[in-house]
Amino acid sequence: MPERRPAGHQRLRIGRAALVGLAALGLLLAGCATRPPAPPESGGMAAERARIERARAHEIVLHALALIDTGYVFGGRNPEAGLDCSGMVAYVYEQAAGLRLPHNAAQIARLAQPVSRERLGPGDLVFFNTRGFSASHVGIYLGDGRFVHAPSSKGRVRIESMDNRYFAARFEGGRTLFVD
Repeated sequence: MPERRPAGHQRLRIGRAALVGLAALGLLLAGCATRPPAPPESGGMAAERARIERARAHEIVLHALALIDTGYVFGGRNPEAGLDCSGMVAYVYEQAAGLRLPHNAAQIARLAQPVSRERLGPGDLVFFNTRGFSASHVGIYLGDGRFVHAPSSKGRVRIESMDNRYFAARFEGGRTLFVD
């Protein structure tokens, strides 16, 4: 028996290209560089609970270095599928220290405590304004003025110098999740 529809009703047909476009838009809205949502009124991860022992710094750096050459994927959360900047940081901290972080650079920044560039230590986080708003990019500081991050350019997790002209001009500050 044929399907009966009200007069003037047409079936919506969405092509494959439109579905791919909608999926890409969803990833664009959910990834590393999204504007942070308003802070929750209650609940969420308190900064006090997001602090870990400095002894974990070595493990964090090793996990970050193990991701070198992993492909970049906007919204990526694991090395098999690809990583974006906040996805890489969240993945490393969870694997190395058992700490679950949000998949958003600005939200991670709010959980961490400020630390001056001179006092940055291995495993600390470095934040940059690369998209016109605060903390739109994050990396893991290695020491000696270098950090590891998942940039969109060249599409691979890599080590960068803090003195790189692009990043030096966009550096917003260091932050730490370590208890000293």
